[in-house]
Amino acid sequence: MVAKLVLVRHGESTANRDNEFTGWTDVPLTAKGKTQAHQVGQVLSRYQLTLDNVYTSYLQRAIITAYIIMDEMQQAWVPINKTWRLNERHYGALRGLNKDSAREKYGVNQVALWRRSYTAIPPLLEQVNPNRRYSVNIEPRGESLKMASDRLIPYWTSNILPKLKAGQNVLMVAHGSTLRALIKYIEDISDDDIDGLEIGNGEPILYEYDTNFSERHYLK
Repeated sequence: MVAKLVLVRHGESTANRDNEFTGWTDVPLTAKGKTQAHQVGQVLSRYQLTLDNVYTSYLQRAIITAYIIMDEMQQAWVPINKTWRLNERHYGALRGLNKDSAREKYGVNQVALWRRSYTAIPPLLEQVNPNRRYSVNIEPRGESLKMASDRLIPYWTSNILPKLKAGQNVLMVAHGSTLRALIKYIEDISDDDIDGLEIGNGEPILYEYDTNFSERHYLK
């Protein structure tokens, strides 16, 4: 049996709308974002995709997107697994800052490097405030894409990939950076080439898995 993996970046959030760095800040979906989630569910329904497992982050923009998709597919009963390891990349001291304002403050090239490079680390927070959803010392002060990948891939390998190997279909609703990190790993994209990959809000991506992953397909 060929298993199916569907990757979805959450619908538009208020930070996406306002062009702000977000990271682990728990911002809600906009009305447009909820509509995008409904549209994803409708697309997956047309493909008659049956879900066995759903994975998402601890952030509401991904969680609510997943719930809407599952409800639209009439598969809201399917188990949903939440983990901080699928959280968006942590943008450190940039979070909450308008991206245009950041370019004025730090320069266009520097902001582009922080956003698209695999290894560049944004300015770090001086401290992280306690948050009951996370254990002590889990939330970072800032992350490069590589650092986000380092906390994501072990979870993928031990929790999600075995489901696909067993022939089960998986929906993963996460974030732009963590999905870029996963696609980089799945497709063995180089550190230099990953900067050209952009994941749009509410655009489902399909891989089929037998013994290896098929090419990336964007579902319409």
